[in-house]
Amino acid sequence: MKVISCSISIRMNTHDQIREQFEQYIAENAKFAEKQIKVAGTRARKALNEIGKLTKVRRKEIQEEKNTTEGTD
Repeated sequence: MKVISCSISIRMNTHDQIREQFEQYIAENAKFAEKQIKVAGTRARKALNEIGKLTKVRRKEIQEEKNTTEGTD
């Protein structure tokens, strides 16, 4: 019997991606601060960069949602 592996890609919404990146930042920053692991500092900075990008996307999503529901208060 042949087993075929397939990956199911579940698209996370922007909010969840921000939360995931923040959790990664917290973990990597702790490694950097407590254990002086330099590569963890690099990963922490990368997570912060991704949070910045995702923040801009989320702001646009919120504005678009606000504009589509405007006047229905």
